[in-house]
Amino acid sequence: MHESGYQLLDSGGGRKLERFGAAIVDRPSAAALWSPRDPAAFRGADARFERDASGRGVWQQRRAFPEPWTMSFAGLHWQLRANDFGHVGIFPEQEENWRWLAGEVARARAGGLIPEVLNLFGYTGGSTLACARAGASVCHVDASKTSVRIARENAEGSGLAAAPIRWIVEDALLFLDREIRRGRRYHGVILDPPSYGRGKSGEVWQLEEQALELIARCREAMGGDPRFFLLTGHSPGFTPLVLQNLVGEVLEGSPESGEMAIPGADGRALPSGAYARWSAGSAGSGGSP
Repeated sequence: MHESGYQLLDSGGGRKLERFGAAIVDRPSAAALWSPRDPAAFRGADARFERDASGRGVWQQRRAFPEPWTMSFAGLHWQLRANDFGHVGIFPEQEENWRWLAGEVARARAGGLIPEVLNLFGYTGGSTLACARAGASVCHVDASKTSVRIARENAEGSGLAAAPIRWIVEDALLFLDREIRRGRRYHGVILDPPSYGRGKSGEVWQLEEQALELIARCREAMGGDPRFFLLTGHSPGFTPLVLQNLVGEVLEGSPESGEMAIPGADGRALPSGAYARWSAGSAGSGGSP
């Protein structure tokens, strides 16, 4: 199954109906408090995901589709698989951030620099591939061996198999600390941390308690020539202004911030998280867009 494209077909009633290539998927969306335009369309989805209290859940397939299945989006090739958390391997709300990252890499390249970029919590590689395609050297880090394998498959399918990407299966925080101790520095850092997690030794990670320290460590890893920084999040309470203030406390100048959203076929955009972005090229201009 290989069909191009992603589309948000409808949203409402706490759900979203999406087309990923040839598959139509019905998933939860806490932000979709309005009514769907076409409730009957949801009943025609190929698969519906229901989440339980733990955040995991089950897929109910009405029509079988192969896994993995493939699609093209944002000029990249994606291998998709449905997992226990309701994800399929791509976050379309990040598309505008991928364009911004590519622009920052192009800016550095225009100045004669091949930027070194660190993508922590890299998942299936959207930001990594956007930077690599624009000409950066990227270090992609994720604790999930499966996610890193899929990210490499996405790179190969997108014609980036030979791109200068280091693929690292490791706890992001442990790897970051080691890079700092080794003296390795990066021009750009991409950070999309989870709300909650556990490390290899059972240590608890909670974003609201450790976000500022994590950003400060990322700043240390950027050394004396920082070029850009991107922080995104889907955690409740982490609004654009919260992310902007966190980044602004660590990086000089004023970052921009905003809401990530997916444009819908019905004309309504679906809020899907927040971002804060800092660029050395506009560090003094400040303000939210």
